[in-house]
Amino acid sequence: MARTKEFDPDVVLQRAMDLFWERGYEATSMANLVEHLGIGRASLYDTFGSKHDLYLAAMRRYLRGSEAGFVTALAQPGPALPAVRAFVESWVRDALTDPNRRGCLVVNAAVELSPRDPEVARQVEVSWSVVETSLVSSLLRAQAQGELAAEKDPYEIAHFLLVVMQGVRVIARGAPDAERLGAAARLALAALD
Repeated sequence: MARTKEFDPDVVLQRAMDLFWERGYEATSMANLVEHLGIGRASLYDTFGSKHDLYLAAMRRYLRGSEAGFVTALAQPGPALPAVRAFVESWVRDALTDPNRRGCLVVNAAVELSPRDPEVARQVEVSWSVVETSLVSSLLRAQAQGELAAEKDPYEIAHFLLVVMQGVRVIARGAPDAERLGAAARLALAALD
C-alpha cells in the first residue's frame, strides 16, 4: 500500500520556486532543497524527480502566475494604449521595488541556463512569446480603435518593448537606478506616440 504524503506538494513546489528564484539553479544544491523544503531527499525525488525536473516544475508554476497577470493586464476592455503604458511602467516599478533584487525568474533562467539547457530555453521562449502576443493583441486593438497610428507596426513595437522590459529586469538586479530605468521606459513608450 502506498504511503500518504506528509506534505503538500503544491506548498513544497512554491517553496522550491522561491529558493531557485533567490539563489539560482546552480547555487541551489539538493542538500539546500532538502533543508529548505523540510522533506527527505527520497520524498523529493519520488514526488518531483531530479533537481532539474523540480526546477522546470517551479518555472512552470512561476509562468502560470505571471502569464495570467500579463494577459489580464493587457486585455482590459476600453482604450488599449493606457493599458500598455501602465504595463510597461509597472514592470519598471516592480523591478525598482523588489526588496531582494531577485529579478524575474524567467530572465534569471535565460541568463543562467538557456544557453546550455534546451528545456529551460523553451520555457523562456514560451514566456516571452506570451508577453509579446499579449502586447501585439493590445497594440492591434489600439490601432483598430484609432489610438495607435496606422503606420506603426504592432509586431515590431511588441518586440522592442519585450527587449526593453527584459533589459530593465537585468539592470535592476545589478543596479536598480530609478532615473536610468525610468528614462528607458519613457523612451520605449515614445514608440507608441
